[in-house]
Amino acid sequence: ELNVLLFASYAEALGGSSIRIAVAEGAVVGDLLAAVRQLVPAKPLPPAAVAVNQEYAPMTRRLQSGDEVAIIPPVAGG
Repeated sequence: ELNVLLFASYAEALGGSSIRIAVAEGAVVGDLLAAVRQLVPAKPLPPAAVAVNQEYAPMTRRLQSGDEVAIIPPVAGG
């Protein structure tokens, strides 16, 4: 099970700043992002950067139980 920190549109869509989610053994960052998006299928979520244990990670990075993951969507400014 992973602790996933949510920011901006992801936090709004999922109703909080973090969730715990289980992923299959051997899952990669892209799998986790897809699983999170499936939690709110009616609301399309933007592409996002993902950090694992406070380091930006590619979608192909393998996840391990206990990893802390942050999903960081683009931020619009003005």
